Amino acid sequence: MLGDAPDGPSGPEASPALRRAVRGYLDHLTVERGLSANTLSSYRRDLERYLTGLAAAGIADLAEVAPADVAEHVARLRAGDDGQPALAAASAARAASAIRGLHRFAAREGLAGADPSREVRPPAPPRRLPRALDVAEVLRLLDAAGPAAGPVAADPPAEAGPPGDGRRPVDAGPPGGGSPPVAAGPLELRDRALLEFLYGTGARISEAVGAAVDDLDLAAGTALLHGKGGRTRLVPVGGYACAALSTYLVRARPALAAAGRGVPVVFLNARGGPLSRQSAWTILRRAAARAGLPVTGGRAVSPHTLRHSYATHLLDGGADVRVVQELLGHASVTTTQVYTLVTVDRLREVYATAHPRARG
Repeated sequence: MLGDAPDGPSGPEASPALRRAVRGYLDHLTVERGLSANTLSSYRRDLERYLTGLAAAGIADLAEVAPADVAEHVARLRAGDDGQPALAAASAARAASAIRGLHRFAAREGLAGADPSREVRPPAPPRRLPRALDVAEVLRLLDAAGPAAGPVAADPPAEAGPPGDGRRPVDAGPPGGGSPPVAAGPLELRDRALLEFLYGTGARISEAVGAAVDDLDLAAGTALLHGKGGRTRLVPVGGYACAALSTYLVRARPALAAAGRGVPVVFLNARGGPLSRQSAWTILRRAAARAGLPVTGGRAVSPHTLRHSYATHLLDGGADVRVVQELLGHASVTTTQVYTLVTVDRLREVYATAHPRARG
């Protein structure tokens, strides 16, 4: 916990006044801003490093911090120093944001007379295009997670994914007759339902593992997602995802729940408890490996890959960027607009290969 770290290899101990200010700021972010536990944990680490730097400079109160002190620390984030490694641009930008927020809070609460961080520009992270799979890769990934679900008690919804994708429900049997495939076990049905849900709703992985059974209305084809900052949004659930979820809830979840204590979340682990983010990531990684998709390096399939693919495929299909913003739960359309860069790149590739005057 920030405020309790002893003096040691990490640097001299920050003053009680500095630690009280940071605790007050983190409490403000928790109670009034409703930041997620992951964001708060990152801010806590960033501010611990900042307090170590202030203590090393002999600064015991935020009122003593000058703009040059803030600028010097922000520069060290990217360059590193004797005790701390250099941060990537995105991590340095996040740390600078935490520091600027702390000083704004201190000035507003009367803990300092001014905000010395006002004129300090945070490092600009490079604009990276999100990694998105094409439709064929998504289908390989989903099929690798488990067999496609058939109807539980009725025909599958008519709205069933991209035309001509070749997907068949697990109960349908092979084309032209013959024996149906071997029934899937509870974990395979869960894994397929999880990945179908991620791709069919654009949910963050934390939103998926946090979803409760009561958040689903499969008859209406909707799900209530609980996003960042306590914000909730109602999103449509595609036909394939509804079928996979229905199959999982009827045929697999009761068997998993029997080993647990009746937790309300949709996705359960083998012991009947809530599926963790780490386990969901493992499910995705294993499916990607089986599908022949990269699991290491810059092009590796990540927990956000299906969300990126969902947004990109919607825009490729003609969806308005404002609609995609609402579906993704982005507070600002600027965040969503990065996906338009992906679609423009694809349009440029098509143009370059198809137009007779594209190349001089």
